[in-house]
Amino acid sequence: MEQLFEGLLNDHLGFVVWAAVAFIILLILLAKFAWTPIMTAISERERSIEDALLKAEAAKEEMARLTNENEQLLKEARAERDLILREARQLKDQIINEAKSAANVEGARMIENARLEINSLKAVAMSDVKNQVATLSVEIAEKILRKQFADQQAQDQLVADLLKEVKIK
Repeated sequence: MEQLFEGLLNDHLGFVVWAAVAFIILLILLAKFAWTPIMTAISERERSIEDALLKAEAAKEEMARLTNENEQLLKEARAERDLILREARQLKDQIINEAKSAANVEGARMIENARLEINSLKAVAMSDVKNQVATLSVEIAEKILRKQFADQQAQDQLVADLLKEVKIK
């Protein structure tokens, strides 16, 4: 082992020194020319990642807000639908009730008109019957009287009977 270190240190001491100097110069050059751009690139990358994260967070918040808005709109739409359905049912019930009322009124009016017409026809029929009865009565009385007045003695007897009745009253 000692031989290894002695060989490296003795034979290559100059090389090690020059390698160290070159490494230090390389570090200085890298620090001066490459370190700043690398750090700038890293910083920009870090900023872009942070921006992307912020944008993702903002997008997530926007998505949550939109979801909430959509849910709210959905609730409003459902409420409006329910209101429209309720109004439609009320309107339907109102129309049915109005139709029933109108039908009842029209039915009552038609029944009353029929009753009036029946009464009118009944009165006309009764009047006609009365006229026919009167006509028949007159015809029967006329026939009876003609038969009774055909005989002169019967006429005298009838006049005498009527006179007796007149005196009594």
